[in-house]
Amino acid sequence: MRHKNSGRKFDRNTSHRLAMFKNLTANLVLHERIETTEAKAKELRRTAEKLITKAKRLGKVAYTPQAELTDAQKADRLAASRAVASYIPRFGTRTEKGGELKTVDLVEKLFLDLAKRFDGRPGGYTRIIKIGPRRGDNAPMALIEFVGELKEVAAAAE
Repeated sequence: MRHKNSGRKFDRNTSHRLAMFKNLTANLVLHERIETTEAKAKELRRTAEKLITKAKRLGKVAYTPQAELTDAQKADRLAASRAVASYIPRFGTRTEKGGELKTVDLVEKLFLDLAKRFDGRPGGYTRIIKIGPRRGDNAPMALIEFVGELKEVAAAAE
């Protein structure tokens, strides 16, 4: 019986499972939309929303420029950013149009962009859209994305 044992194991050992979710979370923060299996998306939602909540709890301190903060606010922001950086890698690389590689600071993106975007939202920062079975092994696939307007989609529409 699995009483009080929450979470899926995915037939992986603990270190492999944690590494998988750290990488999935980093990719979700970097791209703001990823395609994965339904079960992984449902577990990823738990970890991604905890990180955004950690950034949001700072309030305006999360996205205020460093020069305008008091020493106590700087310490709070540093502690929160180190807690987030202990879970996701600091930098991610995204391929831009034309094949150019762009390095993005994932922790800063989480604090500056996502915490500001979800400032007035009490939770539910992600959405899972089921997209049908995978061709090779018939695994149920899903898109997981952040709620709200994607910057890439908005830029393409203009």
